[in-house]
Amino acid sequence: MAALIYSLCALTCLACSVLLWRSWAGSRHPLLFWSGICFTLLTLNNALLVLDKVVYPVEVDLTVWRLSAALVALVVLVGGMIWEEDQ
Repeated sequence: MAALIYSLCALTCLACSVLLWRSWAGSRHPLLFWSGICFTLLTLNNALLVLDKVVYPVEVDLTVWRLSAALVALVVLVGGMIWEEDQ
């Protein structure tokens, strides 16, 4: 059951990422760009979660990589918001 939920979370992030990038391609709004990068990295985070908990539950520990991807995603989004506020 956990594998299904982790996979659905990854697919949901991927869908959000695709929709954000498509919207950005049409409007070129900068906040959509930063959100697209953020959700792409969150998709990576969720894919690493599936690998960490489902595919390699004992052999490999990807916790540091997962948390690093999430941290970079949030820093990019917050940095983009601050950048857009200044302009």
